[in-house]
Amino acid sequence: MSALAAGLGSGSLYAVIGVLLVLMATLTRVVNFSQVAVGVYAAFLSIRVAPLLLPMHLPKEVVTVISVIVALLVGAIVSAALGWIIATWLPEATGTARSAVTVAGMLFLISVSLLQFGPLSQALIPLVIGPLVSFGTVTITKIAAYLFVLAVVIVLVAKLVLTKTPIGVQLRAIADRQTAAELLGVNVKLLQVGVWASTGALMTLAILLGGNNLAPQATVSMDLIIPGAAAALFGAFKRMDFALYGGLALGAVQGLVTMWPEISLIRDWIPIISIVIFLLWNQRKEVWDVAR
Repeated sequence: MSALAAGLGSGSLYAVIGVLLVLMATLTRVVNFSQVAVGVYAAFLSIRVAPLLLPMHLPKEVVTVISVIVALLVGAIVSAALGWIIATWLPEATGTARSAVTVAGMLFLISVSLLQFGPLSQALIPLVIGPLVSFGTVTITKIAAYLFVLAVVIVLVAKLVLTKTPIGVQLRAIADRQTAAELLGVNVKLLQVGVWASTGALMTLAILLGGNNLAPQATVSMDLIIPGAAAALFGAFKRMDFALYGGLALGAVQGLVTMWPEISLIRDWIPIISIVIFLLWNQRKEVWDVAR
């Protein structure tokens, strides 16, 4: 149980990434590979805010709040800018072409992060620290609990908005028939850019919450897109609830693997193995049909 609890924090972060990837794929027809890079860049940029506020002699809590607000704004703006580029110049492009642009965005942010932050270790400002509850040898940290709640809230709120509000109806109309939605007077670009900005801010918040569990280098932390994509694959980039379960399952398996030092080295390979297994399983019908 202690190993499973240890994997809850990383699993919840994977779940948040996976849920946001599914949400983007559903509403904008884009697999947003730059999503984690945007959040990590904004979070690490917030480290630069605290020294600028030192001459003002503000309380530590106020500095933290300002840094978080700056990070959320940067994440939303950078993500919205990328969404605006795609919505403006690639409105009718295939999902593959639109997703390729996000790969370019991810590589750009990796390069900028390396130039701006350098290869040295830099710790993010911890928003929450310490255990939340303990049961014998099992300890659930505040980071794990908050990230889990964030993932669940995103799933519930997204489903509520998409099914019960006029904006949700418009977003689903854009996802199904973008041209028809435009002819009916829906402001497609504004809504799509809004989705990009919202997911960018949420991704930044998740990175800030999970700061203590991340690698101290921005470029390394951006690799979280791999387990996040593995979680999204559990939902076939269509089901947010399955992406949530997939992220938690990946974290649990990684936690269990650490119990055996002999195989603990494969911990970071588990998401990649999961992706390969899913793709092979997904293509089994085509392969068998060809064989027959």
